[in-house]
Amino acid sequence: MVYMKRVKPVIGQFYHVFNRGVDKRIVFSEEIDYIRFIHDLYEFNDTKPAPNLTYYINYKRYKEVGLPYIHKEARKCLVEIIAFCLMPNHFHLMLRSKIDGGITEFMRKIGSGYTNYFNQKYRRTGSLFQGKYKIVHINQEAHFLHLPFYIHSNPLNLILPEWKDKNIKNYRHAFKFLKKYRWSSLLDYIGIKNFPSLIQKNFLDGIVSGPENFELMFLDWLKDFDSEEAKDFLK
Repeated sequence: MVYMKRVKPVIGQFYHVFNRGVDKRIVFSEEIDYIRFIHDLYEFNDTKPAPNLTYYINYKRYKEVGLPYIHKEARKCLVEIIAFCLMPNHFHLMLRSKIDGGITEFMRKIGSGYTNYFNQKYRRTGSLFQGKYKIVHINQEAHFLHLPFYIHSNPLNLILPEWKDKNIKNYRHAFKFLKKYRWSSLLDYIGIKNFPSLIQKNFLDGIVSGPENFELMFLDWLKDFDSEEAKDFLK
């Protein structure tokens, strides 16, 4: 894959941010690793210094809706998290920067914080992710919906590795599978509470007019998916 020249995030603009494990290694080995990263996405989205997350988190509650532990104090967010998806060896985020340098600082906190957690847990050293995260500016109106749909479709890699290269024949079956995948923001967008405190839904909700329309538009997108068009916001 050929990436665009690195962009400098601008306040109020939308960006696709993604990265994978070094040498394509697994970065989420257990369900608790997914919940830890999601927890980090919330906790580190603050202009205040990153909290010490070495404390014990009651992960016994992770099967319930929402995050197992969050600070209730008022905070000033670095970014708006519009959409996300975590895969075994990579992640995708759709972000909008709220302050100057917000995305840069947010991703610095995420990269170092989760890497420290992972290395301590699995008794390893060194980098966990494949260099600096990739970032693509979403500056075309047509891509504002394509990107969330693409991000939420990534779990199809687990059952249809060829989905990005060919048309999805049974798109309803594909969507049914995506609805069972917890580690993305899809469920919250279709009206099923999952991690509602993490994402900012106002932008997309304003475009699609609610969960039912989001699901219908997503089904149409899966049916007519164009891998060539997707390259515009991936490279």
